[in-house]
Amino acid sequence: MILHLIGLLGLAYLVWSLVSMELNYRRASTMGIPLVRLPVDGQNVLWASIEGHLWPLLDRLSIDWGTFGIYSRRGWSFKDNGDSHRRYGPIWALVTPVGIYVQVADPGAINEVFQRRTDFIRPVEMYKVLEVYGPCISTATWAEWPRHRKVLATPFNEKIMSFVWDESVEQTRQLLEAWADDQILSVAKDTRNLSLNVLAATGFRKSYRFHSANHPHDKETNESSGYRDALQTVLDNCILLMVAPRRFLTLSFAPPSWKNLAKAADKFKQYMVDMLDEETKALKHGKTGSGSIMTSFVRAMDQAEAVSGENATSGSMSKGLTVDEILGNIFAINFAGHDTTANTLSFAIYLLAAHPEVQDWVSEELQSVAVAPGNYKDIFPRLSRCKAVLLETLRLFPPIPSLPKWTSDQPQLLKVGERTITILPDIGIYPSLLAMQVDPQYWEDSFVWQPSRWIQTSSNMSTVGNEQLVTPLPNTYFPWSDGPQNCPGAKFSQVEFVAVMGMLLKNHRIHPIAAPGETQEQLRNKIWDAVRDVDMVLLLRMKDSHRVQLRCDRV
Repeated sequence: MILHLIGLLGLAYLVWSLVSMELNYRRASTMGIPLVRLPVDGQNVLWASIEGHLWPLLDRLSIDWGTFGIYSRRGWSFKDNGDSHRRYGPIWALVTPVGIYVQVADPGAINEVFQRRTDFIRPVEMYKVLEVYGPCISTATWAEWPRHRKVLATPFNEKIMSFVWDESVEQTRQLLEAWADDQILSVAKDTRNLSLNVLAATGFRKSYRFHSANHPHDKETNESSGYRDALQTVLDNCILLMVAPRRFLTLSFAPPSWKNLAKAADKFKQYMVDMLDEETKALKHGKTGSGSIMTSFVRAMDQAEAVSGENATSGSMSKGLTVDEILGNIFAINFAGHDTTANTLSFAIYLLAAHPEVQDWVSEELQSVAVAPGNYKDIFPRLSRCKAVLLETLRLFPPIPSLPKWTSDQPQLLKVGERTITILPDIGIYPSLLAMQVDPQYWEDSFVWQPSRWIQTSSNMSTVGNEQLVTPLPNTYFPWSDGPQNCPGAKFSQVEFVAVMGMLLKNHRIHPIAAPGETQEQLRNKIWDAVRDVDMVLLLRMKDSHRVQLRCDRV
Protein backbone atom coordinates (compact mmCIF):
# COMPACT_ATOMS: atom_id res chain seq x y z
CA MET A 1 0.00 0.00 0.00
CA ILE A 2 2.76 2.43 0.96
CA LEU A 3 4.73 1.56 -2.16
CA HIS A 4 1.65 2.17 -4.29
CA LEU A 5 1.13 5.54 -2.60
CA ILE A 6 4.75 6.51 -3.17
CA GLY A 7 4.42 5.45 -6.80
CA LEU A 8 1.26 7.50 -7.28
CA LEU A 9 2.87 10.55 -5.68
CA GLY A 10 5.88 10.13 -7.93
CA LEU A 11 3.69 9.84 -11.00
CA ALA A 12 1.65 12.88 -9.94
CA TYR A 13 4.83 14.90 -9.46
CA LEU A 14 6.08 13.84 -12.91
CA VAL A 15 2.79 14.84 -14.55
CA TRP A 16 2.77 18.16 -12.69
CA SER A 17 6.35 18.84 -13.78
CA LEU A 18 5.64 18.15 -17.45
CA VAL A 19 2.42 20.17 -17.50
CA SER A 20 4.01 23.12 -15.66
CA MET A 21 7.01 23.05 -17.97
CA GLU A 22 4.77 23.15 -21.04
CA LEU A 23 2.73 26.02 -19.64
CA ASN A 24 5.92 27.96 -18.97
CA TYR A 25 7.16 27.06 -22.46
CA ARG A 26 4.02 28.55 -24.04
CA ARG A 27 4.43 31.67 -21.95
CA ALA A 28 8.10 32.00 -22.84
CA SER A 29 7.46 31.50 -26.58
CA THR A 30 5.88 34.98 -26.73
CA MET A 31 9.39 36.46 -26.37
CA GLY A 32 10.42 35.04 -29.74
CA ILE A 33 13.78 33.68 -28.58
CA PRO A 34 15.20 30.14 -28.68
CA LEU A 35 13.92 27.99 -25.80
CA VAL A 36 15.28 24.83 -24.17
CA ARG A 37 13.09 22.59 -22.01
CA LEU A 38 14.55 21.29 -18.75
CA PRO A 39 12.27 18.97 -16.75
CA VAL A 40 13.97 19.70 -13.42
CA ASP A 41 14.73 23.11 -11.94
CA GLY A 42 18.26 23.80 -10.75
CA GLN A 43 16.89 25.41 -7.59
CA ASN A 44 14.90 22.32 -6.65
CA VAL A 45 16.31 21.48 -3.21
CA LEU A 46 16.03 17.71 -3.64
CA TRP A 47 17.67 17.76 -7.06
CA ALA A 48 20.40 20.14 -5.92
CA SER A 49 21.26 17.78 -3.07
CA ILE A 50 21.52 14.63 -5.20
CA GLU A 51 22.67 15.69 -8.66
CA GLY A 52 26.34 15.83 -7.66
CA HIS A 53 26.14 12.19 -6.57
CA LEU A 54 23.79 11.06 -9.33
CA TRP A 55 25.59 12.32 -12.42
CA PRO A 56 28.82 10.35 -11.84
CA LEU A 57 26.63 7.22 -11.95
CA LEU A 58 24.57 8.31 -14.95
CA ASP A 59 27.70 9.25 -16.88
CA ARG A 60 28.80 5.62 -16.78
CA LEU A 61 25.80 4.65 -18.88
CA SER A 62 26.13 4.81 -22.66
CA ILE A 63 23.21 7.19 -22.98
CA ASP A 64 23.05 10.59 -24.66
CA TRP A 65 21.14 12.66 -22.13
CA GLY A 66 20.85 15.59 -24.53
CA THR A 67 20.13 19.02 -23.10
CA PHE A 68 19.16 17.44 -19.76
CA GLY A 69 22.72 16.17 -19.43
CA ILE A 70 24.06 19.69 -19.99
CA TYR A 71 21.80 22.08 -18.11
CA SER A 72 20.74 20.02 -15.10
CA ARG A 73 24.25 20.06 -13.61
CA ARG A 74 25.27 22.63 -11.03
CA GLY A 75 27.66 25.14 -12.60
CA TRP A 76 26.80 24.00 -16.14
CA SER A 77 27.81 27.38 -17.61
CA PHE A 78 31.51 26.70 -16.93
CA LYS A 79 31.48 23.36 -18.75
CA ASP A 80 29.39 24.98 -21.49
CA ASN A 81 31.97 27.77 -21.98
CA GLY A 82 29.62 29.76 -24.18
CA ASP A 83 28.76 26.87 -26.54
CA SER A 84 25.03 27.39 -25.97
CA HIS A 85 25.22 31.00 -27.09
CA ARG A 86 27.17 29.96 -30.17
CA ARG A 87 24.38 27.45 -30.82
CA TYR A 88 21.30 29.50 -29.97
CA GLY A 89 22.48 33.09 -30.30
CA PRO A 90 23.06 35.98 -27.88
CA ILE A 91 19.77 35.43 -26.04
CA TRP A 92 17.89 32.23 -25.25
CA ALA A 93 16.04 30.75 -22.27
CA LEU A 94 15.87 27.64 -20.13
CA VAL A 95 12.28 26.65 -19.35
CA THR A 96 11.64 24.48 -16.29
CA PRO A 97 8.50 23.47 -14.37
CA VAL A 98 9.23 26.28 -11.91
CA GLY A 99 10.48 29.18 -13.98
CA ILE A 100 11.95 30.77 -17.08
CA TYR A 101 15.61 31.74 -17.10
CA VAL A 102 16.79 33.99 -19.90
CA GLN A 103 20.51 33.76 -20.76
CA VAL A 104 22.08 36.90 -22.27
CA ALA A 105 25.50 37.29 -23.91
CA ASP A 106 25.40 40.67 -25.64
CA PRO A 107 27.45 43.66 -24.38
CA GLY A 108 24.72 46.25 -24.83
CA ALA A 109 22.00 44.08 -23.33
CA ILE A 110 24.14 43.11 -20.33
CA ASN A 111 24.94 46.78 -19.72
CA GLU A 112 21.23 47.56 -19.66
CA VAL A 113 20.54 44.71 -17.24
CA PHE A 114 23.20 45.98 -14.83
CA GLN A 115 22.31 49.67 -15.14
CA ARG A 116 18.49 49.43 -15.05
CA ARG A 117 18.48 48.28 -11.47
CA THR A 118 14.77 48.87 -10.86
CA ASP A 119 13.75 46.96 -14.00
CA PHE A 120 16.18 44.07 -13.55
CA ILE A 121 16.33 43.40 -9.83
CA ARG A 122 18.82 41.46 -7.77
CA PRO A 123 16.86 38.45 -6.42
CA VAL A 124 17.66 39.09 -2.77
CA GLU A 125 15.72 36.02 -1.66
CA MET A 126 18.40 33.85 -3.30
CA TYR A 127 21.00 35.47 -1.02
CA LYS A 128 19.07 35.24 2.26
CA VAL A 129 21.28 32.34 3.34
CA LEU A 130 24.05 34.90 3.84
CA GLU A 131 22.16 36.43 6.77
CA VAL A 132 23.94 34.21 9.28
CA TYR A 133 24.51 37.14 11.63
CA GLY A 134 22.15 39.73 10.19
CA PRO A 135 21.11 41.58 7.03
CA CYS A 136 23.95 42.59 4.72
CA ILE A 137 24.57 44.40 1.45
CA SER A 138 23.92 41.22 -0.55
CA THR A 139 20.40 40.86 0.85
CA ALA A 140 19.47 44.55 0.94
CA THR A 141 16.62 45.74 -1.24
CA TRP A 142 17.37 48.52 -3.69
CA ALA A 143 15.86 51.08 -1.31
CA GLU A 144 18.17 49.91 1.49
CA TRP A 145 21.23 49.19 -0.65
CA PRO A 146 22.68 52.76 -0.82
CA ARG A 147 22.79 52.91 3.00
CA HIS A 148 24.74 49.64 3.13
CA ARG A 149 27.01 50.60 0.25
CA LYS A 150 27.94 53.99 1.69
CA VAL A 151 29.06 52.46 4.98
CA LEU A 152 30.60 49.35 3.42
CA ALA A 153 32.75 51.39 1.05
CA THR A 154 34.40 53.15 3.99
CA PRO A 155 36.61 50.26 5.22
CA PHE A 156 38.15 49.76 1.78
CA ASN A 157 40.32 52.86 1.98
CA GLU A 158 44.01 53.29 1.21
CA LYS A 159 45.04 52.88 4.85
CA ILE A 160 43.38 49.46 4.93
CA MET A 161 44.92 48.58 1.55
CA SER A 162 48.38 49.36 2.89
CA PHE A 163 47.73 47.00 5.79
CA VAL A 164 46.44 44.30 3.40
CA TRP A 165 49.63 44.69 1.35
CA ASP A 166 51.90 44.41 4.39
CA GLU A 167 50.04 41.40 5.76
CA SER A 168 49.95 39.61 2.40
CA VAL A 169 53.69 40.14 1.94
CA GLU A 170 54.43 38.76 5.40
CA GLN A 171 52.10 35.78 5.01
CA THR A 172 53.69 34.90 1.65
CA ARG A 173 57.15 35.16 3.17
CA GLN A 174 56.16 32.57 5.76
CA LEU A 175 54.50 30.45 3.05
CA LEU A 176 57.76 30.44 1.06
CA GLU A 177 59.67 29.31 4.14
CA ALA A 178 57.39 26.26 4.26
CA TRP A 179 57.47 25.64 0.50
CA ALA A 180 61.09 26.48 -0.34
CA ASP A 181 62.90 23.69 -2.24
CA ASP A 182 60.22 21.20 -1.26
CA GLN A 183 57.07 19.51 -2.53
CA ILE A 184 53.89 21.44 -1.83
CA LEU A 185 51.50 19.11 -0.03
CA SER A 186 48.36 21.18 -0.61
CA VAL A 187 48.13 24.39 -2.61
CA ALA A 188 44.40 24.64 -1.82
CA LYS A 189 44.85 24.40 1.96
CA ASP A 190 47.76 26.82 2.02
CA THR A 191 46.08 29.49 -0.10
CA ARG A 192 42.99 29.20 2.11
CA ASN A 193 45.14 29.66 5.22
CA LEU A 194 46.92 32.64 3.72
CA SER A 195 43.67 34.31 2.68
CA LEU A 196 42.13 33.58 6.08
CA ASN A 197 45.06 35.14 7.92
CA VAL A 198 44.90 38.30 5.81
CA LEU A 199 41.17 38.65 6.43
CA ALA A 200 41.43 37.89 10.13
CA ALA A 201 44.31 40.30 10.62
CA THR A 202 42.43 43.03 8.76
CA GLY A 203 39.44 42.45 11.01
CA PHE A 204 41.30 42.12 14.31
CA ARG A 205 44.39 44.21 13.45
CA LYS A 206 46.83 41.53 14.58
CA SER A 207 49.07 39.25 12.55
CA TYR A 208 48.82 35.48 12.72
CA ARG A 209 51.43 32.86 12.06
CA PHE A 210 50.99 31.07 8.74
CA HIS A 211 50.23 27.36 9.08
CA SER A 212 51.26 25.32 6.04
CA ALA A 213 50.10 21.82 5.19
CA ASN A 214 53.84 21.16 4.70
CA HIS A 215 54.88 22.06 8.24
CA PRO A 216 51.90 22.25 10.61
CA HIS A 217 52.66 24.02 13.88
CA ASP A 218 50.94 24.10 17.20
CA LYS A 219 48.33 26.79 17.07
CA GLU A 220 48.48 29.83 19.28
CA THR A 221 46.20 29.82 22.28
CA ASN A 222 45.94 33.55 22.83
CA GLU A 223 42.83 35.64 22.35
CA SER A 224 43.70 36.86 18.87
CA SER A 225 44.18 33.33 17.56
CA GLY A 226 40.78 32.48 19.03
CA TYR A 227 39.22 35.04 16.71
CA ARG A 228 41.07 33.60 13.71
CA ASP A 229 40.25 30.00 14.61
CA ALA A 230 36.58 30.78 15.18
CA LEU A 231 36.45 32.54 11.81
CA GLN A 232 38.13 29.57 10.14
CA THR A 233 35.58 27.13 11.57
CA VAL A 234 32.72 29.39 10.48
CA LEU A 235 34.03 29.79 6.93
CA ASP A 236 34.98 26.14 6.53
CA ASN A 237 31.43 25.13 7.44
CA CYS A 238 29.49 28.11 6.15
CA ILE A 239 27.11 26.07 3.99
CA LEU A 240 25.80 24.15 6.99
CA LEU A 241 25.63 27.38 8.97
CA MET A 242 23.60 29.01 6.19
CA VAL A 243 21.02 26.26 5.72
CA ALA A 244 20.60 24.90 9.24
CA PRO A 245 18.98 26.97 12.02
CA ARG A 246 21.53 27.49 14.79
CA ARG A 247 19.31 25.73 17.35
CA PHE A 248 19.49 22.49 15.30
CA LEU A 249 23.27 22.46 15.65
CA THR A 250 23.05 22.21 19.43
CA LEU A 251 20.40 19.51 19.79
CA SER A 252 21.35 16.61 22.02
CA PHE A 253 21.53 14.13 19.12
CA ALA A 254 23.51 16.51 16.86
CA PRO A 255 27.00 15.24 15.94
CA PRO A 256 29.98 16.80 17.77
CA SER A 257 31.08 18.62 14.61
CA TRP A 258 27.75 20.50 14.54
CA LYS A 259 28.06 21.48 18.18
CA ASN A 260 31.62 22.68 17.62
CA LEU A 261 30.39 24.78 14.70
CA ALA A 262 27.64 26.33 16.81
CA LYS A 263 30.18 27.14 19.51
CA ALA A 264 32.56 28.73 16.98
CA ALA A 265 29.70 30.73 15.41
CA ASP A 266 28.70 32.12 18.81
CA LYS A 267 32.33 32.82 19.68
CA PHE A 268 32.91 34.70 16.44
CA LYS A 269 29.81 36.80 17.03
CA GLN A 270 31.01 37.66 20.53
CA TYR A 271 34.37 38.76 19.15
CA MET A 272 32.60 41.05 16.68
CA VAL A 273 30.36 42.51 19.40
CA ASP A 274 33.37 43.09 21.67
CA MET A 275 35.26 44.81 18.85
CA LEU A 276 32.27 47.04 18.13
CA ASP A 277 32.08 47.92 21.81
CA GLU A 278 35.81 48.75 22.01
CA GLU A 279 35.81 50.86 18.84
CA THR A 280 32.71 52.78 19.91
CA LYS A 281 34.23 53.55 23.32
CA ALA A 282 37.54 54.59 21.74
CA LEU A 283 35.78 56.96 19.39
CA LYS A 284 33.79 58.53 22.24
CA HIS A 285 37.05 59.19 24.12
CA GLY A 286 38.70 60.79 21.08
CA LYS A 287 41.03 57.88 20.37
CA THR A 288 41.90 56.64 16.88
CA GLY A 289 40.84 53.03 17.42
CA SER A 290 42.63 49.95 16.11
CA GLY A 291 42.40 50.89 12.43
CA SER A 292 40.54 47.68 11.62
CA ILE A 293 37.50 47.25 9.38
CA MET A 294 35.34 47.70 12.47
CA THR A 295 37.01 51.07 13.11
CA SER A 296 35.93 52.22 9.69
CA PHE A 297 32.37 51.03 10.25
CA VAL A 298 32.12 52.93 13.52
CA ARG A 299 33.70 56.09 12.08
CA ALA A 300 31.23 56.01 9.18
CA MET A 301 28.36 56.41 11.62
CA ASP A 302 26.97 59.29 13.57
CA GLN A 303 29.26 59.43 16.60
CA ALA A 304 26.72 61.14 18.80
CA GLU A 305 24.23 58.32 18.19
CA ALA A 306 26.65 55.42 18.49
CA VAL A 307 25.40 52.76 20.81
CA SER A 308 27.27 52.19 24.03
CA GLY A 309 28.94 48.94 24.84
CA GLU A 310 26.09 48.02 27.19
CA ASN A 311 23.60 48.11 24.29
CA ALA A 312 25.92 46.74 21.63
CA THR A 313 24.00 43.52 21.11
CA SER A 314 20.63 45.09 20.49
CA GLY A 315 21.01 48.82 19.83
CA SER A 316 21.19 50.65 16.54
CA MET A 317 22.62 53.74 14.90
CA SER A 318 20.46 56.60 13.72
CA LYS A 319 22.65 56.80 10.64
CA GLY A 320 24.52 54.01 8.93
CA LEU A 321 23.75 50.46 9.94
CA THR A 322 22.15 48.69 12.86
CA VAL A 323 24.33 46.46 14.97
CA ASP A 324 22.87 43.35 13.35
CA GLU A 325 23.63 44.84 9.94
CA ILE A 326 27.22 45.56 11.00
CA LEU A 327 27.66 41.95 12.08
CA GLY A 328 25.97 40.71 8.92
CA ASN A 329 28.24 42.78 6.72
CA ILE A 330 31.40 41.77 8.59
CA PHE A 331 30.47 38.14 7.89
CA ALA A 332 29.66 38.96 4.25
CA ILE A 333 33.08 40.61 3.80
CA ASN A 334 34.84 37.56 5.21
CA PHE A 335 32.72 35.10 3.24
CA ALA A 336 33.06 36.99 -0.06
CA GLY A 337 36.77 37.67 0.38
CA HIS A 338 37.96 34.26 1.55
CA ASP A 339 37.33 31.48 -0.95
CA THR A 340 37.18 33.86 -3.92
CA THR A 341 40.78 34.97 -3.38
CA ALA A 342 42.00 31.57 -2.17
CA ASN A 343 40.51 29.71 -5.15
CA THR A 344 41.84 32.28 -7.62
CA LEU A 345 45.32 31.95 -6.11
CA SER A 346 45.09 28.16 -6.45
CA PHE A 347 44.06 28.36 -10.10
CA ALA A 348 46.83 30.88 -10.81
CA ILE A 349 49.56 28.82 -9.13
CA TYR A 350 48.68 25.70 -11.13
CA LEU A 351 48.46 27.69 -14.36
CA LEU A 352 51.86 29.23 -13.64
CA ALA A 353 53.26 25.74 -13.07
CA ALA A 354 52.00 24.77 -16.53
CA HIS A 355 53.54 27.91 -18.05
CA PRO A 356 57.10 28.51 -16.75
CA GLU A 357 57.57 31.15 -19.46
CA VAL A 358 54.89 33.28 -17.76
CA GLN A 359 56.72 32.96 -14.45
CA ASP A 360 59.90 34.28 -16.10
CA TRP A 361 57.90 37.08 -17.75
CA VAL A 362 56.43 38.21 -14.44
CA SER A 363 59.83 37.90 -12.74
CA GLU A 364 61.31 40.42 -15.20
CA GLU A 365 58.97 43.03 -13.73
CA LEU A 366 60.01 42.18 -10.18
CA GLN A 367 63.78 42.38 -10.50
CA SER A 368 63.93 46.16 -10.18
CA VAL A 369 61.53 46.46 -7.23
CA ALA A 370 61.51 45.38 -3.62
CA VAL A 371 58.22 43.77 -2.59
CA ALA A 372 58.21 44.49 1.12
CA PRO A 373 55.98 45.81 3.91
CA GLY A 374 55.58 49.55 3.91
CA ASN A 375 55.94 50.24 0.18
CA TYR A 376 52.37 49.63 -1.03
CA LYS A 377 51.84 53.07 -2.57
CA ASP A 378 55.12 52.98 -4.50
CA ILE A 379 55.19 49.36 -5.65
CA PHE A 380 51.61 48.13 -6.13
CA PRO A 381 50.84 50.45 -9.10
CA ARG A 382 54.02 49.27 -10.88
CA LEU A 383 53.28 45.54 -10.81
CA SER A 384 51.13 45.41 -13.95
CA ARG A 385 52.27 41.91 -14.92
CA CYS A 386 51.36 40.51 -11.51
CA LYS A 387 47.93 42.05 -11.88
CA ALA A 388 47.68 40.70 -15.43
CA VAL A 389 47.99 37.17 -14.02
CA LEU A 390 45.01 37.92 -11.78
CA LEU A 391 42.92 39.43 -14.59
CA GLU A 392 43.61 36.55 -16.97
CA THR A 393 42.92 33.89 -14.35
CA LEU A 394 39.60 35.54 -13.51
CA ARG A 395 38.75 35.77 -17.20
CA LEU A 396 38.86 31.99 -17.64
CA PHE A 397 37.99 30.93 -14.08
CA PRO A 398 35.56 33.48 -12.57
CA PRO A 399 34.36 32.48 -9.08
CA ILE A 400 30.77 33.13 -10.23
CA PRO A 401 30.21 32.46 -13.97
CA SER A 402 26.78 34.16 -14.02
CA LEU A 403 24.99 36.79 -11.93
CA PRO A 404 21.21 36.35 -11.75
CA LYS A 405 18.76 39.20 -11.98
CA TRP A 406 14.97 39.16 -11.97
CA THR A 407 12.56 41.21 -14.02
CA SER A 408 10.14 43.44 -12.15
CA ASP A 409 6.39 42.90 -12.21
CA GLN A 410 6.20 44.69 -15.58
CA PRO A 411 7.40 43.50 -19.02
CA GLN A 412 10.78 45.02 -19.96
CA LEU A 413 12.09 45.97 -23.39
CA LEU A 414 15.66 44.82 -23.95
CA LYS A 415 17.69 45.56 -27.06
CA VAL A 416 19.85 42.62 -28.10
CA GLY A 417 21.87 43.40 -31.20
CA GLU A 418 19.45 44.79 -33.75
CA ARG A 419 16.37 43.31 -32.04
CA THR A 420 14.24 44.72 -29.26
CA ILE A 421 12.75 41.92 -27.19
CA THR A 422 9.94 42.15 -24.68
CA ILE A 423 11.12 40.25 -21.61
CA LEU A 424 8.33 38.76 -19.53
CA PRO A 425 7.69 40.03 -15.98
CA ASP A 426 8.79 38.03 -12.93
CA ILE A 427 11.32 35.78 -14.66
CA GLY A 428 15.05 35.24 -14.26
CA ILE A 429 17.53 36.96 -16.53
CA TYR A 430 21.12 35.78 -16.36
CA PRO A 431 23.97 37.81 -17.88
CA SER A 432 26.33 35.09 -19.14
CA LEU A 433 29.56 36.54 -17.79
CA LEU A 434 31.86 33.64 -18.61
CA ALA A 435 30.45 33.32 -22.13
CA MET A 436 31.34 36.98 -22.73
CA GLN A 437 34.83 36.53 -21.28
CA VAL A 438 35.69 33.73 -23.71
CA ASP A 439 33.81 35.06 -26.75
CA PRO A 440 36.17 34.99 -29.79
CA GLN A 441 34.50 38.19 -31.04
CA TYR A 442 36.17 40.12 -28.24
CA TRP A 443 39.15 37.98 -27.19
CA GLU A 444 41.86 36.71 -29.49
CA ASP A 445 42.79 33.08 -28.71
CA SER A 446 39.98 33.30 -26.20
CA PHE A 447 40.52 29.91 -24.53
CA VAL A 448 44.27 30.38 -24.10
CA TRP A 449 45.56 31.53 -20.68
CA GLN A 450 47.76 34.43 -21.76
CA PRO A 451 48.40 37.12 -19.13
CA SER A 452 50.46 39.17 -21.60
CA ARG A 453 47.24 40.06 -23.44
CA TRP A 454 46.59 42.55 -20.62
CA ILE A 455 49.78 44.56 -21.24
CA GLN A 456 49.80 47.30 -23.87
CA THR A 457 52.29 46.58 -26.65
CA SER A 458 52.29 49.76 -28.74
CA SER A 459 55.50 51.07 -30.33
CA ASN A 460 55.89 53.64 -27.54
CA MET A 461 55.32 51.07 -24.78
CA SER A 462 56.64 51.98 -21.36
CA THR A 463 59.59 50.12 -19.87
CA VAL A 464 59.16 47.04 -17.70
CA GLY A 465 57.82 48.11 -14.34
CA ASN A 466 55.89 51.02 -15.82
CA GLU A 467 53.67 49.20 -18.30
CA GLN A 468 50.00 49.99 -18.66
CA LEU A 469 47.17 47.51 -18.46
CA VAL A 470 44.79 47.04 -21.36
CA THR A 471 41.20 48.12 -20.80
CA PRO A 472 38.87 45.49 -22.32
CA LEU A 473 35.96 46.44 -24.52
CA PRO A 474 32.99 47.69 -22.47
CA ASN A 475 30.72 45.00 -21.04
CA THR A 476 32.92 42.06 -22.04
CA TYR A 477 34.70 41.47 -18.72
CA PHE A 478 33.09 41.23 -15.27
CA PRO A 479 35.55 39.97 -12.64
CA TRP A 480 33.86 41.94 -9.85
CA SER A 481 30.39 42.24 -11.38
CA ASP A 482 29.41 45.55 -12.98
CA GLY A 483 27.04 48.47 -12.63
CA PRO A 484 26.08 50.26 -9.41
CA GLN A 485 25.99 47.01 -7.41
CA ASN A 486 29.52 45.86 -8.20
CA CYS A 487 31.84 44.37 -5.58
CA PRO A 488 33.16 46.94 -3.06
CA GLY A 489 36.08 44.65 -2.17
CA ALA A 490 37.66 44.57 -5.64
CA LYS A 491 40.75 46.58 -4.63
CA PHE A 492 41.23 44.43 -1.51
CA SER A 493 41.50 41.25 -3.61
CA GLN A 494 43.79 42.91 -6.16
CA VAL A 495 46.22 44.14 -3.53
CA GLU A 496 46.36 40.77 -1.80
CA PHE A 497 46.85 38.82 -5.04
CA VAL A 498 49.52 41.14 -6.43
CA ALA A 499 51.47 41.08 -3.16
CA VAL A 500 51.42 37.26 -3.14
CA MET A 501 52.52 37.04 -6.79
CA GLY A 502 55.26 39.62 -6.24
CA MET A 503 56.73 37.74 -3.29
CA LEU A 504 56.30 34.33 -4.90
CA LEU A 505 57.86 34.96 -8.32
CA LYS A 506 60.68 37.35 -7.52
CA ASN A 507 63.07 34.64 -6.36
CA HIS A 508 61.10 31.38 -6.67
CA ARG A 509 59.54 29.18 -9.33
CA ILE A 510 56.70 26.67 -9.18
CA HIS A 511 57.32 23.37 -10.98
CA PRO A 512 55.08 20.34 -11.52
CA ILE A 513 56.53 17.01 -10.41
CA ALA A 514 56.60 14.53 -13.28
CA ALA A 515 55.80 10.85 -12.89
CA PRO A 516 58.40 8.40 -14.24
CA GLY A 517 58.48 8.65 -18.03
CA GLU A 518 56.09 11.61 -18.15
CA THR A 519 56.97 14.29 -20.71
CA GLN A 520 56.63 18.01 -20.14
CA GLU A 521 53.79 18.17 -22.64
CA GLN A 522 51.93 15.37 -20.84
CA LEU A 523 52.52 17.13 -17.54
CA ARG A 524 51.15 20.41 -18.86
CA ASN A 525 48.06 18.65 -20.19
CA LYS A 526 47.58 16.97 -16.81
CA ILE A 527 47.62 20.36 -15.10
CA TRP A 528 45.06 21.71 -17.53
CA ASP A 529 42.87 18.66 -16.96
CA ALA A 530 43.03 19.38 -13.22
CA VAL A 531 42.14 23.08 -13.47
CA ARG A 532 39.28 22.38 -15.87
CA ASP A 533 37.83 19.66 -13.63
CA VAL A 534 35.77 21.93 -11.38
CA ASP A 535 32.59 21.92 -9.38
CA MET A 536 30.31 24.68 -8.17
CA VAL A 537 29.22 24.51 -4.55
CA LEU A 538 29.00 28.20 -3.73
CA LEU A 539 31.94 29.24 -5.90
CA LEU A 540 33.94 27.73 -8.74
CA ARG A 541 36.77 25.54 -7.47
CA MET A 542 39.00 22.67 -8.57
CA LYS A 543 37.67 19.26 -7.59
CA ASP A 544 41.01 17.55 -7.09
CA SER A 545 44.12 19.64 -7.52
CA HIS A 546 46.15 16.98 -5.70
CA ARG A 547 46.31 14.85 -8.84
CA VAL A 548 49.24 17.11 -9.85
CA GLN A 549 52.05 17.56 -7.34
CA LEU A 550 53.99 20.82 -7.33
CA ARG A 551 57.22 21.99 -5.79
CA CYS A 552 58.65 25.43 -5.12
CA ASP A 553 62.33 26.10 -5.83
CA ARG A 554 64.43 29.16 -5.16
CA VAL A 555 66.25 30.60 -8.18
